[in-house]
Amino acid sequence: MQRRRFLSHAALAGLLTATPRRALAGRAQAAGPRAGKRRAIPKPGPMVPPVPAIITSVHGRPGDPDELSVLWTFVVNGDPPQVGVAAGDEHIAGGLITLHREFVLNVPVASMIHAFDRLDFSSSRAADKYALSGLTGGTATAVKAPTVNEAPIQLECRVSHILRVPPVRTVFIADVVATTVHEGVCDDDGRLRPEAAAFFGMMAGCGEFFTMDRKVGHIGQSVGRSDIRY
Repeated sequence: MQRRRFLSHAALAGLLTATPRRALAGRAQAAGPRAGKRRAIPKPGPMVPPVPAIITSVHGRPGDPDELSVLWTFVVNGDPPQVGVAAGDEHIAGGLITLHREFVLNVPVASMIHAFDRLDFSSSRAADKYALSGLTGGTATAVKAPTVNEAPIQLECRVSHILRVPPVRTVFIADVVATTVHEGVCDDDGRLRPEAAAFFGMMAGCGEFFTMDRKVGHIGQSVGRSDIRY
């Protein structure tokens, strides 16, 4: 599959939250507001659905295989494009990102969910994650990091800040220096075509994966704008 490359100012960092948030939130909106009694659930949690489902790829230590991990991922800024990942102390990817300071965010599709889940449950041990998941590796265009060829979108990232968040997390803030996509995923101007692939997100609060099946609105619609991407 041919892959197109977009440099920093056209990077697709916004995909990490934009499409899942609007499309899935729109389902509830279309059904109408649900005002009424509010109750506290037994245990508080970061219930902010949907959460981006992303595979992080980074080089291993000398002599070790390259690493594929599932980390909490979020957008920091649209222009310039910046993203963040949060690695738990149990994730070997955290130490590798600290070592190399470059990594790739690979955006999967629904056909990759089983591989995604296998990686999620093996993020704490070194192994040949490509063999484990059945995915194939590639090479980034602008950073020294491996990639996942099956991912329609890849964000190539370079760490700018590292923040320790007690008790068990390290957050890495990174600049998106290049974005590559499979042909057809974006138009000629680099604008995402959400219908081109079955992107999915994880519903924080129940742990289930959902795809985005229809457009229900866009940023700026309340003020007559349709040019905003991030």
